[in-house]
Amino acid sequence: MSRRRAVANLALGCLAALLALGSAAAEVQHALPSPKERCPVCGMFVEGYSNWFAGVLFKDGSHATFDGPKDFFKYLADVKRYDKKRTEADAAAAYVTDYYSVKPIDARQAFYVAGSDVFGPMGEEFIPFAKEADAAEFLKDHKGKAVLKFPEVLAEVRATEAKP
Repeated sequence: MSRRRAVANLALGCLAALLALGSAAAEVQHALPSPKERCPVCGMFVEGYSNWFAGVLFKDGSHATFDGPKDFFKYLADVKRYDKKRTEADAAAAYVTDYYSVKPIDARQAFYVAGSDVFGPMGEEFIPFAKEADAAEFLKDHKGKAVLKFPEVLAEVRATEAKP
């Protein structure tokens, strides 16, 4: 093998390794619910709603999964109400399912469309997207009211849940 070909093969191998590392780094940690796992907020079986999965991975290795982002945010807004043993600080990671790709994405980095004409398992839902452009397009196509980031959704849910 010529030196030039060996260098080219080495460069291609390095590029393939870098691409593999990049795609592995882009994968979001998540947990799939067991068939008997229930949403800690509403009590529904979670497994049947894979297009809407959301969840929290805890520092101790356990997890909580939800049938949609709305219940996920209700849980985070008042963790002690749903789990007396945990606090929001116990969370190591949080994920939601991107509406278009149906893949888990980092909940804290996602863009959420509020008030659209698309409903989830529990009715009106915060529709999550990995890309702001996708959220903006969805907002127009589905009569949404706003595109929100994680802290804004959490604040809105806390305000709504605090009402008598």
